[in-house]
Amino acid sequence: MKIAYTAYKALSSTLFLTFFPPFWLYSRISGKHRDSMPQRLGIYPDRLIQGISGSPRIWMHAVSLGEVRVALAIIHSIRRILPEASLILSTGTEPGQASAKQHAGDEIRCVYAPFDFILSVRKAIAALRPDVLACVETEIWPNWLMEAHRMGVKTALVNGRISVRSIRRYLKIRPLMRETLGHVDALSMMGRADAERILKMGAPEDRTVVGGNAKYDLLLQQTDAGLAAAMARRYNLDGSRPVFVAGSVRGGEVHIVLDVYGKIIQAHPDTLLIIAPRHVKRVPHIVSQLTERGWKFALRTQLDGNAPMRTAPVVVLDTIGELHATYSLASVVFCGSSLVPLGGQNVFEAAVWAKPVLYGPSMEDFMDAKHLLESTRGGIQVKDGPDLAEKLLHLLSRPHEADAMGKRAYQAVCAHQGAARKHAEVICRLLGV
Repeated sequence: MKIAYTAYKALSSTLFLTFFPPFWLYSRISGKHRDSMPQRLGIYPDRLIQGISGSPRIWMHAVSLGEVRVALAIIHSIRRILPEASLILSTGTEPGQASAKQHAGDEIRCVYAPFDFILSVRKAIAALRPDVLACVETEIWPNWLMEAHRMGVKTALVNGRISVRSIRRYLKIRPLMRETLGHVDALSMMGRADAERILKMGAPEDRTVVGGNAKYDLLLQQTDAGLAAAMARRYNLDGSRPVFVAGSVRGGEVHIVLDVYGKIIQAHPDTLLIIAPRHVKRVPHIVSQLTERGWKFALRTQLDGNAPMRTAPVVVLDTIGELHATYSLASVVFCGSSLVPLGGQNVFEAAVWAKPVLYGPSMEDFMDAKHLLESTRGGIQVKDGPDLAEKLLHLLSRPHEADAMGKRAYQAVCAHQGAARKHAEVICRLLGV
């Protein structure tokens, strides 16, 4: 008897029925989530359903921007193996849906995923009728996966990722995870550590494999000289001045990065700082700190269209989804969320541009990437702000050494291509291919 899942189903249904009515009312009044609401309830328009043709039918789910891009890399690999397959891509957020529709193309149907409420998932599965449901990274939804299994749909977790921090939470509900994962037909994980963690959660060992990180393939596909040249024009750069890009900074890192930049410009006064908060809502906080210091700055959105060319020594990235391309401008990169205990960010987004990468000691969520960079001497861990300033000044004063370090970082990414195809093959094997 599935005691843990039965308890989860009862609890999730109770919570949904309690909180959905006020959420629905809020949506009607504010207009937020109004367009996505029917699909989140499992109700899809007839024109969408009728537009899904081909066989077999594969449903990929990715919650937001980053996962959408990974899903698309895997989908393109599936296309090469099964060109006749019908492909559906679902997201759980509106930015993710916008990204999916922008990049998916006409042959991939983009939809919103249902809430993990038993009636919603039943309606969604019955409407879309997938042969395989494949969830990306950490999208483990008990009702959705269990109902798919009950309705005869093969299920998979691909590019699976279980971080050091999240495993602690999952182990607290291990009975539920064991029951859920026991009904997943294939678990294709990013790395050996991810596989070991999901096995601790109760995943069947004979269905768990290591496929690598499809983000590496994706990043290489998104990197080209034309994009870098376009970014350089936007920022009014000709390659003659050093550029320090601090990406995904959070919390106290803003103050640290600005202090570090203050030291850099004493030795290299023409250095451009591009600072990107992890969440765009933190832009006003950065603007406030820059104003207090009396530094001239520009927002990235002020560089669009017919705006004057950038002359400010600091640019604040206030756009979504542009950090990867912005790394192409850097002489040296600092990847944030790592000098504060927040698990770090994906250092390969900078490494793929052959940039030397610095990061703090909190890299729990990206340990595989960290180890790969350090194995080629393409990345350096710093312990605090003064250490970051010291390493930056060293690299900015020795551009040839920085270039060599960046090339080694790029080699680390290239050495791990092919993961998207491995995950695609796992999905196709569920179809007997």
